[in-house]
Amino acid sequence: MATLVLTAVGTLVGGPIGGAIGAVIGQQVDQNLLFAPRPRQGPRLGDLSVQTSSYGNQIPKIFGTMRVAGTVIWATDLIEHKSTSGGKGRPRVTTYSYSASFAVALSARPVGSVGRIWADGKLLRGTAGDFKSATSFRLHKGDEDQAADPLIVAAEGASQAPAYRGIAYALFEDMALEDFGNRIPSLTFEIVADPGAVPIGAIAEELADGVIAAGATPALAGYAAGGDSIGAALEALADVVPLSLADDGDRQRLRVRADDVTTLPAAALSQRIEIVRRGQGAVPGEAAITYYDATRDYQAGLQRAIRIGGRSADRRALPAVLDAGGAKALADYRLASLWAGRVSGKAVLGWRWAAIRPGSHVEIEGQAGTWKAGRCTLGAMTMTVDLVRVPLALPPELAASPGRNVGETDVPTGATIIRLLDLPLGEGSESRAYLYVAAAGQSAGWRRAALTATFDGGESWQDVGSTAAPAVLGTALDALPPAGPALFDTTSSLEVELVHDGMWLEGRSDDALASGSNLAAVGEELIQFAAVDPLGERRFRLSRLLRGRRGTEWAAREHVAGEPFTLIARETLAPIEAPTGAEARLLATGIGDLPDAAAASRIFGAEALRPPCPVHVRAIETPAGDLVISWVRRSRMGWRWTDGADTPLGEEAERYRLAIAGPGFARAIETIAPAHVYTAAERAADGPGPLTLNVVQAGSFAASRPAVLILD
Repeated sequence: MATLVLTAVGTLVGGPIGGAIGAVIGQQVDQNLLFAPRPRQGPRLGDLSVQTSSYGNQIPKIFGTMRVAGTVIWATDLIEHKSTSGGKGRPRVTTYSYSASFAVALSARPVGSVGRIWADGKLLRGTAGDFKSATSFRLHKGDEDQAADPLIVAAEGASQAPAYRGIAYALFEDMALEDFGNRIPSLTFEIVADPGAVPIGAIAEELADGVIAAGATPALAGYAAGGDSIGAALEALADVVPLSLADDGDRQRLRVRADDVTTLPAAALSQRIEIVRRGQGAVPGEAAITYYDATRDYQAGLQRAIRIGGRSADRRALPAVLDAGGAKALADYRLASLWAGRVSGKAVLGWRWAAIRPGSHVEIEGQAGTWKAGRCTLGAMTMTVDLVRVPLALPPELAASPGRNVGETDVPTGATIIRLLDLPLGEGSESRAYLYVAAAGQSAGWRRAALTATFDGGESWQDVGSTAAPAVLGTALDALPPAGPALFDTTSSLEVELVHDGMWLEGRSDDALASGSNLAAVGEELIQFAAVDPLGERRFRLSRLLRGRRGTEWAAREHVAGEPFTLIARETLAPIEAPTGAEARLLATGIGDLPDAAAASRIFGAEALRPPCPVHVRAIETPAGDLVISWVRRSRMGWRWTDGADTPLGEEAERYRLAIAGPGFARAIETIAPAHVYTAAERAADGPGPLTLNVVQAGSFAASRPAVLILD
């Protein structure tokens, strides 16, 4: 500033020579008084990757596209959510979950949009705008007329709610914290402040508010400008990019160094130039640049240049987005600058060259290379200029490897698919039955959905938790033919199509099947499959089947093409307690920026509480004409028969209901033994004709399905 003022005063008093003298004096004032060197705090690479919430933290100005952590500027306390299920004779279970609302400042200048968001390093929001955890999200772009967020207004009051004008910030409302240890996670944001790359000159012009005028300069994909001054904000760039900032008497001019070189003839030197050369040992042999690599999800990258002869290393952190080749070129330029700077000198010039200012670049007749002017000292009709040799321009972009990306794959969530299973999937000792919920998404990025249910026809709804881990779901493309449960079904096969490419099926050994592997629901039948043939396009052929598992042989006779296929795994099933006989209607609300909802319903029959139907029903006629009817009971605690002994009864008492029916008559018998004698006298009273024998085991909570024997 003193340079501008004193140049103008000197010109008025003494003409061009007076202007030159004023310029030189002004430079001394600028260098030693107004703009004397002092410690400056500029941006650091680590500042952009760690979320903060302390008072006084500086918010950088973001240009182009960057990934930054931001600063938490407002937050609520943790909000506790209580969900109770049960009642009406059933135990009440209360579960707790937590959420929070908070705002994160992103940029001290307006931005255009926010892309991906990471939470604790894991992808929270994908490119498609889909959130992987439940939250409401709003972006305030940082305009000077932006209004306060309505949530902050509601919490703080209209008079106490700041609008944060000029600050771009993101607000998360009621963010579910279950995935993050019930705390606000460390967030990083992909911020799109400006479309496309931004020239360095445009960044400098905006930061200087018109004091700096720039010509054509290199462009950056993204830059985070911070620090306590314009110089500090651009300091990291000035070390690695050949830029020149000089005062032309009107404004500061920012140029590429090659466009701003003054040639000094030998006659301009009042005496011989003094040259000093330092030894190689005083110069670093390595220059390293750390930067943000967009091809690696904006993770920090490092490129280095090495020269034999140096002993130390020079490292520069550049808060900018570059590709590997561009960063390698900057590292080479930085190393070349350090080695060129081994040569320095002093030149004594006449006052007519007083327009040369600190930062100007000159070429001197008879001396090799380009020189940068440093301190300028006024003498008796002379000016002494300190010089240091510099490379003129950046080398071309070099081939370099960015390294391997360790970021999380961005897969859309896809719409929610929900299945309700009323099947005997427990251990058989339960006294309460559960409806099991299996769910997944139409894409591999789906995680879970919140569940609400009604058991009274929609009169009331209640929260019943969330789905479990994504299940393997599909559709049966053909119909299984009937088959018995006793032996492997080696003649039938089933072709299924899974929901998306992230799902897979594999074969298992017979021993693994005996331990419960590869259990699946096809319609209402539970099967197991040993062999799997992948057919491509998400299709698989299942063979070597075990049918009617866990007492579901009754469903083996009722298959049609298009039935739902669900692979059964404990970690993918969410149990929901429901009243027996009621219609259960569930709504699954998936997690996302615009949550989707899927509904399913069924009459809950408490199949897990039914004993399996008796087997081996026989009727043997004695010589006296009696008909001895017998059967073998089964137990819902006997799905795995490993010791060869009778399985436990699994019920409070052993009881059966036997129905004998024929033309014009029906008998109902209750017995506590797995046998009954239909006497000759009873047979004579009932009359001749075919007989239908129907045997049901009466369990503690429900009756089995009937075992039927028809006698001609």
